[in-house]
Amino acid sequence: MDHYALIKSVHIACAAISLSGFVLRGVWMLTGSALLTHRLTRLLPHLVDSGLLLSALWLVITSEQYPSGRDWLTVKLVAVVLYILVGTVALKRGRTARVRSLAFMIAVGVFGYIVAVALTRQPWPLT
Repeated sequence: MDHYALIKSVHIACAAISLSGFVLRGVWMLTGSALLTHRLTRLLPHLVDSGLLLSALWLVITSEQYPSGRDWLTVKLVAVVLYILVGTVALKRGRTARVRSLAFMIAVGVFGYIVAVALTRQPWPLT
């Protein structure tokens, strides 16, 4: 396996782990589980997301596909920021269970959009 393929595999694995962890924390949020406040629950997402970010930066640098030159990459980056913002509303900042639930569903949808953009390399992958 070449260097680029290895980093891409790490990136994909981190993305899958990140989404799985987000969904699990979302379920815990919806059910009112005390596990949501456990120390590991607060620490592990930061470690996984750091790996995701570092592998993304490494891919950008090695592929020389910078967001300013690729529409799909720019859109993906904006969607990642939106996912983070909506995700924090879902897990922390939402004032009511209804707001957190709606933000959770939106965040999962945005994540799906990010994956679709990455796979198709098109800003509008569903058209």
